Amino acid sequence: MEDYLKRGHMELITAADASEDPARCNYLAHHAVFKADSTTTRFRVVFDGSGKDSKGHSLNSRLHIGPPIQRDLIGVCLRFRQHLYVFCADIEKMFRGILVSDEHTQYQRIVWRKEESANLDHYRLLTVTYGLASSPFLAVRVLKQLANDYAEMYPSAAVVLNRDAYVDDIPTGCDKIKDLIALKDELISLLSKAQFNLRKRSSNCHALVTLRAQ
Repeated sequence: MEDYLKRGHMELITAADASEDPARCNYLAHHAVFKADSTTTRFRVVFDGSGKDSKGHSLNSRLHIGPPIQRDLIGVCLRFRQHLYVFCADIEKMFRGILVSDEHTQYQRIVWRKEESANLDHYRLLTVTYGLASSPFLAVRVLKQLANDYAEMYPSAAVVLNRDAYVDDIPTGCDKIKDLIALKDELISLLSKAQFNLRKRSSNCHALVTLRAQ
């Protein structure tokens, strides 16, 4: 949770705002999940958008999930296997890298305290939150818009985001080593336009792995 604060992904709510009409906001339950074999983040925060209120309603039951715009996973896998040289990576904290409209953050409130003896403070999450029904659509839609906005500047990377990306995972490839290295650099440049960072990069191309090590 301190990482959320440090990165500006949530902010403290004033006492006056915390006491406003509860019908105008929503609080999410949350808990920690520990994954011992994770190479990046062993502790994750999970938010429950399906938790029901006293009337039997949840935030997820009131959200639109959006139209299906996700690429077909079978198609993504088949295209990946057609390349001689491949490259895999994922976008670091993609959901949390996307801000939501200010008025909508009132439906992403939480209570949290750093220590058991401390008072409970009220916060609002400022970014797309994993665990909400609309979040997958919003994340994919942002990637598609990013690809469309910079298609002329980064044509190859834009095609990959539109065709090969599956949520935050990007499995793609080329038939020539120099093309794969160029594609990797172009993807990094395109994603940086939205302050996204590629991590967990791997490849069957020794030249690309060597460049990464350097």
